[in-house]
Amino acid sequence: MSGRTAQVQRKTGETVIDLTLNLDGTGICSVDCPLGFLEHMLTSFCKHGLFDLAGSLSGDLHVDQHHLVEDTGIVLGQAFDKALGTRAGITRSGCFLYPMDETLARAAVDFGGRPWLECSLDLSGTALVATDASGNSIPAFQTDTVDDFWQGFATGAKCNLHLDILRGRSDHHKIEAAFKAAARAIRQAVTIDPRLGGTVPSTKGTLID
Repeated sequence: MSGRTAQVQRKTGETVIDLTLNLDGTGICSVDCPLGFLEHMLTSFCKHGLFDLAGSLSGDLHVDQHHLVEDTGIVLGQAFDKALGTRAGITRSGCFLYPMDETLARAAVDFGGRPWLECSLDLSGTALVATDASGNSIPAFQTDTVDDFWQGFATGAKCNLHLDILRGRSDHHKIEAAFKAAARAIRQAVTIDPRLGGTVPSTKGTLID
């Protein structure tokens, strides 16, 4: 595997996750995911970040969605950390405001090696509803797991991430706008700045210790 790519696998008694990430992709997401809404978010994240992501996710959904969603965030974050390596040459930080109909989301990120999450999405806590093959409404996604996803990501990626909803009504729009804003901010942060000449963007000279 060459370039800014990484593969990370995680296998526990709760989940089995295998993800391969290319930071310099074209926005292609091909992840086998049992949760339709999470798959939708990962697809949006890749499209707006221009990241390529492939792999598979499985877990104990008969217990809860929490384990799978959180562990996916952890593994995705670890893939970013691995693909970035020493962080040499990257812009390091980024921010973005993303409007989605009535919703406005803000994301700011710093890949400075210090994990931290501030997440204020103002979600209702009510599960999102989908329709099964028989036309029946079923709970499809636990919105209270979104914070867990991003906490896992920030920890795995060793980044400082702030996510806020400035205004909005729909939980779907709030979550999706947050994923898209995060993708755009992260895309800025991991972009190579040629003016750095391949040096690490820190007065300390390192971002991994």
